[in-house]
Amino acid sequence: MPPSPAPDPRPLTGEPLALDLLNTRWIDAEGPHDLLERPGGLALWLASPAVREHLGTTPAPADRATLDHLLRVRGALDVLVTAPGRPGPDAVAALNEVLSHGRILRSMDADGRPGSAVEVEAASWLPAWHAAEDWLRLMDDRPDRVRPCANDECVLHFYDVSKNGTRRWCSMAGCGNRAKAQRHYARHRTV
Repeated sequence: MPPSPAPDPRPLTGEPLALDLLNTRWIDAEGPHDLLERPGGLALWLASPAVREHLGTTPAPADRATLDHLLRVRGALDVLVTAPGRPGPDAVAALNEVLSHGRILRSMDADGRPGSAVEVEAASWLPAWHAAEDWLRLMDDRPDRVRPCANDECVLHFYDVSKNGTRRWCSMAGCGNRAKAQRHYARHRTV
């Protein structure tokens, strides 16, 4: 029986792929962390539900080339997420360069149903290409719903799917509760 995979240590998972890649870096009480710098971190991220949803059954190697491509996209997304509507030319060029290594092939099956498949130059491009393409989808869909956590010490981002679009925290259990506790403490300290 194969060993069970290590648990994902990140405090926020389940976001769209582009944001899930951004959220491979986080800060907690122990300090800053980067999942992609940990031994096995790339393999863990590639096995995560957000990635598997995009890659399907197509395997992506947990090798240096895949990591380099992902770090390139993550660097571009770091810039793009902090300046929505005013993307830096280097970040745009980096994102477009990754996208140039793949394409969507549309086809029709024998029953007349349309289909599509992603074709990339090498399997190592697949996760990075999907993350870059997912960013385009988010920007096309509801760019105002891509938000940073309201906690100034948090570096996580989320896609606000709340009905009224007022989500402020990466997680109510984490940053949201800390903010409530700080407000409570401040109120009671001054009384």
